[in-house]
Amino acid sequence: MISLTVTALVFGVVFLAELPDKTALAGLVLGTRYRASYVFAGVAAAFALHVALAVAAGSVLTLLPQQILHALTGVLFLGGAAVLLMKKDEDEEEIRKPENQSFWKVAGSGFTLILVAEFGDLTQIMTANLAARYDDPLSVGLGAVLALWAVAGLGIVGGKALMKRVPLKLITKVAAVVMLVLGGWSLWEAVAG
Repeated sequence: MISLTVTALVFGVVFLAELPDKTALAGLVLGTRYRASYVFAGVAAAFALHVALAVAAGSVLTLLPQQILHALTGVLFLGGAAVLLMKKDEDEEEIRKPENQSFWKVAGSGFTLILVAEFGDLTQIMTANLAARYDDPLSVGLGAVLALWAVAGLGIVGGKALMKRVPLKLITKVAAVVMLVLGGWSLWEAVAG
C-alpha cells in the first residue's frame, strides 16, 4: 500500500533539493540542444535506477535498532542541510554533443550523464535516508522518482524561464530548512525513544 503522505513529503524534499543541482542544469543544456523527449527518456531511466539503489540501501538501514536508526537519519539530514547551505553556485558544465540526433545517442548521453553525475549525490543519499526513516520503500521510491522526473522535465522543457523567476538560493535555503527540521525531529526521536 502506498502512503500518499510519505510520497508527498518525499516528493517535496527531493524536488527542492534537486532543483539547484548541477544535473538539473545539465538537463537544461541537453534540452536546448536535442529533442526533449529523447533527453527525458535517458534522464528518467538513470534517475529510476538511482532511486531503486537508494531505496534498497535505505531498506537495509531499517534493520538497525530504532534509536540508532533515528540518530543516524538525523545526522544524515543535518549533514545534507549543511551541504545545501554551504553549496556554491554551480555553472553549467560543458556537455559533449553526440555525433547525431538519433534516439539512442541522445537518450544514451542523457542516461550516462545523469548516471555518473548523480551517483552518491545528495538526493540519492537523501532518498536512502528517507527510505530508512519511513520504512516504506514504495512510497519513498515513488515520491523520489516523481520529484526527480519533475525537475528533469522542468529543466529540459522550461528550465531557463524557471531559473529567471525563482532564485536558486531561495530554493536551496527552503530545502535546507526542511532537512534541518527532519534532522532535528529524527534526533529528538532517538533521544526520546
